[in-house]
Amino acid sequence: MNWLTTLQLRLAHFGAIDDMIEQTADVSAQTRVRLTYLNERLRAVPAGILESCGSTFFLLMAVQQFQADATAKAMIAAGSNVGLLLSPWLVLLAQRIGRPSMQTAAGLMAVGAVLLGLAAALPTLGLYVFATVIAMACTNAIIPLITQAYQDNYPARQRGRLVSRAVMIRVLASSVFGWLAGWLLTHAAALYQVIILVAALSFVTMGMCLWRTPSRVIATEGENANSPLRVFHSMRFLRTDRLLRTTLASWMFMGFANLMMVPLRVEYLANPRYGISLPPDQIALLTIIIPSLTRLFLSPFFGWLFDRLNFFAIRVALNVAFAISILAFFTGTSMLGLIAGALIFGFAVAGGDILWSLWVTKFAPPDRVADYMSVHTFFTGVRGVLAPLFAFQLATQVPVATMGLICAVLIGLASLILIPEIRARDAAQTMQP
Repeated sequence: MNWLTTLQLRLAHFGAIDDMIEQTADVSAQTRVRLTYLNERLRAVPAGILESCGSTFFLLMAVQQFQADATAKAMIAAGSNVGLLLSPWLVLLAQRIGRPSMQTAAGLMAVGAVLLGLAAALPTLGLYVFATVIAMACTNAIIPLITQAYQDNYPARQRGRLVSRAVMIRVLASSVFGWLAGWLLTHAAALYQVIILVAALSFVTMGMCLWRTPSRVIATEGENANSPLRVFHSMRFLRTDRLLRTTLASWMFMGFANLMMVPLRVEYLANPRYGISLPPDQIALLTIIIPSLTRLFLSPFFGWLFDRLNFFAIRVALNVAFAISILAFFTGTSMLGLIAGALIFGFAVAGGDILWSLWVTKFAPPDRVADYMSVHTFFTGVRGVLAPLFAFQLATQVPVATMGLICAVLIGLASLILIPEIRARDAAQTMQP
């Protein structure tokens, strides 16, 4: 019995899972729930570390240690979204390999570990940018595979609640690591390679947890299952599913606006041209610790809401919160405004995490969840790659406060698109006996 198995057994009753899952006579189903839940909580710790690195520290080190230009910073900020853009190809690869999907996901974690290990050993700007972009791409490319595992292994009426518990651990790990890494970069900046090495080890741990998560081979569909064009086959759902089209259109407006401003938070606080120029520990406080602690307390609440309330109503409420957080954060330089923006951003992300990860399980056919999610992640990747490139270039020409106002308007348009769906869902629920 190795150390990971021992730790899993010690966590066997943590979180009172027996009181959370639906009782069923299917022993294998209960086992899948327990194993998935245990491994997801274990994986949440390294995932939280990588979340801090991807959202703040990889970009902060590019600014302060490598004096990166706008293009390099935009590439690093877009790294996670490159993975989303490539997720349909990963789903296709998982189908062709014919191995359980979580084993394919674990293989990508090995790629991230190797690349970041090289970046820690050979700290040059070119290798650093390449390694961080590809490594963070690996973390997000696997999301459709993980969502399919949630669909297969978690009971529908408990899915949001079970996922939210792992999210709580992830955000706690993110905030603790954010504080430690911020302190290190403030007081011993020459040791920044330690942060890269910790990120590499986090990939190793994530890979082990994914390998042990129950999963199945994702079935191919149709006569052209092995065609190179099969990767676009999932896009047919955009033609046949009006609800999917509407939701993704709204998400495109909101997501593009939000993803423009998220990487600019670090730039706004770190670059002297904006008149703030905070030290790394205070930047970590505003971009990681405050939002993460807010998410920590609110994630169970949003997990409960997801299982019970109108998805579209929750989505619109979160859109409003994102818009307010952008305006509060970027339209002034006072610490009070920055803290308020960070708190509201944490509130919005707490709900956004759950909804973004699980919404397709409410609307997609059960055996096509990975396909629906790959369409969703693909378009997230499109905007996620383009938005930082656009944002960092536009920031050299337009005041950041003006950019914030433009993004708030885009988020408002995204919300208006969903208003008819809220009414339709409420009407349908009223008509049910």
